[in-house]
Amino acid sequence: MWLLTVLVVGLIAGQTPSRRDPAPATPFTTPMTIAAMTNKQAVVDTTAGSFVIDLRPDLAPNHVGYFMKLAREGAYANTIFHRVVKNGIIQGGDPLSKDPSKQARYGTGGLGVLRAEHSEEPFARGAVGAALRPADPDSGGAQFFVCVTDQPALSRQFTVFGRVSEGLDTVQKISALPADAKGAPAERVAITAVTIRDTPPPEPVPFAHESPEQLAQHRAVLETSVGAMTIGFMPGVAPEHVRNFLQLAQAGVFDGTAFHRVVRGFVVQTGALTSRAPLGEKQQAIVHTLQPEFNDTKHVKGIVSMAHGDDPASASTSFFIVTADAPALDGKYTVFGRVIDGLDVLDTIESTPVSGESPTTRIDLVKVRIVG
Repeated sequence: MWLLTVLVVGLIAGQTPSRRDPAPATPFTTPMTIAAMTNKQAVVDTTAGSFVIDLRPDLAPNHVGYFMKLAREGAYANTIFHRVVKNGIIQGGDPLSKDPSKQARYGTGGLGVLRAEHSEEPFARGAVGAALRPADPDSGGAQFFVCVTDQPALSRQFTVFGRVSEGLDTVQKISALPADAKGAPAERVAITAVTIRDTPPPEPVPFAHESPEQLAQHRAVLETSVGAMTIGFMPGVAPEHVRNFLQLAQAGVFDGTAFHRVVRGFVVQTGALTSRAPLGEKQQAIVHTLQPEFNDTKHVKGIVSMAHGDDPASASTSFFIVTADAPALDGKYTVFGRVIDGLDVLDTIESTPVSGESPTTRIDLVKVRIVG
């Protein structure tokens, strides 16, 4: 990590250019008030995907004002991310990068406009800061960088003026582009547009305020590669487990997981995140561990219960369906549902050939669909 941090600091500051834009007579001062810039976002559309920056005029009003000014003028369109450090930072916004013939000067343009506005805001994952000339803290301008991972060594050296709230997977993908020793990526990833918008209100959390009676009206259809099963829920005994399962299912967290464990005469298990493609940011944000809600429901065929590790409070996404009476599980795992249709599919999964407890042929939980 120390070597990565040194590389990041060096690349953001750039190389001493043989020529540079002349410094302005007076640094840029935004005519906009902090109130006019508050609750604003920048949607950055690129050829590799999009990400959203929550702007922070309370930390750096002139940096935010200048960024908004350039964005509204279309100044960022067709600029590229000219420097990347894998899992470190991405850097872009240099107006010179619109012209491939000026590649040798990428990283030297659009600077020398802003004085530093340092703050105690950490350069944590997602932080957006202003790039600088070497050893010149008052040389910010059009160029900006985004931290893919925490970069505490940048604090008080650079100005942070925003934070990525959506699309960090896009930022990380750009950071992983093949690059030379100076961080210049082999592929041109261009910014197609930067749009300033009001920060939208937070999306309501689904199922968050439903009563146990309302939760009980829902069903989950488990569409597997060998057929479908329908689960009915038991919010009367495990309301938070039911709520959590519904939220994960609606967000698509279970989709594409596998039935990774099959123990005949005992259980089949699925929902492990290690058996599917990486989650998106919004999906990952809702995954958490659950406090147990042990109850008196017996573990018999068709019962759906949450898996956990040695810690009873470590249940997260993985769940199992019981295929025969399993009294050893009673009171140790949280029962929250029951298969009400499709027990023949459960039998099919249980009878699949296995190596130890792992199916020799992958059985997918293709999708979990909420009805009712």
